[in-house]
Amino acid sequence: MRLTHPKIISTILAEGNQTMRMIAFALAVSVASGPAAAQSWREYSYPAYAFTVAFPADPQIETTIYQVADGRSVEAHVYSVRQNNGVFKVTVAELANTGLEESAVIDHAIKTMSAGGEVKINIPHRIYQVYGRQLSIVGADGSRSTAAVFDYKGRLYQIEGKALPGGDPIDIIRFQQSLVFTDGGSNRSPDAIRAIREACRASVVNPAGADDPRCAQQ
Repeated sequence: MRLTHPKIISTILAEGNQTMRMIAFALAVSVASGPAAAQSWREYSYPAYAFTVAFPADPQIETTIYQVADGRSVEAHVYSVRQNNGVFKVTVAELANTGLEESAVIDHAIKTMSAGGEVKINIPHRIYQVYGRQLSIVGADGSRSTAAVFDYKGRLYQIEGKALPGGDPIDIIRFQQSLVFTDGGSNRSPDAIRAIREACRASVVNPAGADDPRCAQQ
């Protein structure tokens, strides 16, 4: 189980000059997903890549090239929808045999997504036992993005919801939070997971990382 940290939600909405009342509304929508709002959204399953994700319409699927941290190009599959001033995209890039460290893969992905913009939030993220990073990015064009990146079983998984000017920030939160890995695996050893939990100073049962903001709470 994973939830968007409240700071992510408040930052995305604040950048769009929303009120505090809208924050409560965003939380209600993301939990309740009322019938009118959710009618066009449905879950799509990709067993070959061990994930499911919700899109507001049938995604376009493209085989393309992704440039990894050392400048090499690898094959990637992109699943995307553009609708109502929103861009919803999942990229799965093949990392096998690149020999790249996870930190290099994640740092490069963040640098690429935020090029020309500003990373407002960069915190650890967890989907069950798969660990990565979660981001809030403000683009130079006034767009607002919420994204997450994972290095998992020889692949980069990158999910990004972008609200262009006039777009709905609630939709991009809904999209980013819909990603689920379906194979029951992990990209951390039991010892590493135990160390993450022991490093957390607060009473957080399953922190997303030692630098999880919840761990700093007394």
